[in-house]
Amino acid sequence: MATHRAMTDQSYSDLRLASVYDALNPPGRDTDFYLDVAGERPRTILDMGCGTGLLAVEFARRGHKVTGADPAAGMLAIARSRPGGDLVDWIASDAAGLVTETRFDLVVMTGHVFQVFLTDDAIAAMLGNLRRHLAPNGRLAFETRNPAAREWQEWTAAETSKQVEVDGLGAVAVHYDVTSVEGQLVRYETHFGFADGDRVVTPSMLRFIERDQLAQALAGAGFANVDWYGDWDRSPLHADSPEIIVIAG
Repeated sequence: MATHRAMTDQSYSDLRLASVYDALNPPGRDTDFYLDVAGERPRTILDMGCGTGLLAVEFARRGHKVTGADPAAGMLAIARSRPGGDLVDWIASDAAGLVTETRFDLVVMTGHVFQVFLTDDAIAAMLGNLRRHLAPNGRLAFETRNPAAREWQEWTAAETSKQVEVDGLGAVAVHYDVTSVEGQLVRYETHFGFADGDRVVTPSMLRFIERDQLAQALAGAGFANVDWYGDWDRSPLHADSPEIIVIAG
């Protein structure tokens, strides 16, 4: 299971826990998708919820002018120190509170960051602010899990347990457990087991929004043109697609 970045989650504010993220989430089809959306012509890009900065740095290495923003101190510390981190402008901020004079050709939110916005008001504030930071003809690209796929049913210790090697930490055991499902809100815990015997459990919550609700939110924020995809190969969005992928302008 791809880890979900809850942008104010302890898992990503704490440097030791944030250090596990890249080992759990190597580059995949989603990385290729967003690099393709950016294209080859140099653009001004905001990676909102940039996490450890892997994608932001890759954008910059390809000639784009990149800003990475994230409210989690642990994630930003890793982003700033990674090779190529000096190519990116880093900002400590959440999406609704972001303030910068730069206007972006492309804003991306990856790692299912969209799902940490739990209420309609939070979604409206985030989308409205990001819309204001787009340049003329700019686009916003992000994904959220399709609730019809009910992926959270697989978030059990038996299904998600894995061990990864992390520089400076050694072997780290990780698994996920869902603790409750209430409507569109799924609460779960991430369990970390470190080589020194330390155990850490961090609680998180995600929203699984329906496409129609998302379409209304995008329209309300002023996004008139929306392309919908159901997976990273740009296949059309169907009722049983695993993802709801949006490119909006």
